[in-house]
Amino acid sequence: MMKKISLLLAAAIVAIAAQAQTTTRWGVTAGIGYNELHFKQSDIMKVDRGFGPIVGLTGEMLIPGVGFSVDASLLYAMRTSKLHMGEKTIWSSLGYGNEMCRMHYLDIPLTVRFKYHNLNGVENTIMPMVFAGPTFSIAVGKNLTSALSYKPVSVMLRAGLGCELFNHLQIAAAYNFSVGESAKTKLLDENSAKNRCWTLTATYFFK
Repeated sequence: MMKKISLLLAAAIVAIAAQAQTTTRWGVTAGIGYNELHFKQSDIMKVDRGFGPIVGLTGEMLIPGVGFSVDASLLYAMRTSKLHMGEKTIWSSLGYGNEMCRMHYLDIPLTVRFKYHNLNGVENTIMPMVFAGPTFSIAVGKNLTSALSYKPVSVMLRAGLGCELFNHLQIAAAYNFSVGESAKTKLLDENSAKNRCWTLTATYFFK
């Protein structure tokens, strides 16, 4: 159901942009994520959040006069979490200790932004913004595959805020959460887990 909603939102973004007088620009994005692999059964093992890089390209369509823009990105993102598997006999008996779970993704976020642009010229220096949208994540690499299985394609929803500096540099902070499972254990009745991630990114637009 959530995938259908995300696809409808993506179609609406494209339709709005096609009917409006728009300008486009491209930029590079880099940042960091702070992720937790959150298990449905909370006592299955202790999990610590971990940091991972984010890097890629972003294209933005601006709708003049109304403060809205839509953008799409192609990003590499690594999501990590520390799993205290050695504290549970079922895992330690298989040779696991405190393990770093590393998940590598190709992310495709689709975003609607609203920028507060009527600020009597201040917006040319700093322009506040809020945004939301879905992210389609394609798994391209992972570890701990003997203990965990990973969903090849997942959907996350994200919302955040930030600012645009000097009409070129966007700084954004967002909370991202999976709407379906991201991974599950191969033991213990295949208990499922979802990614929950805070991100901080900077995008520099060349136009």
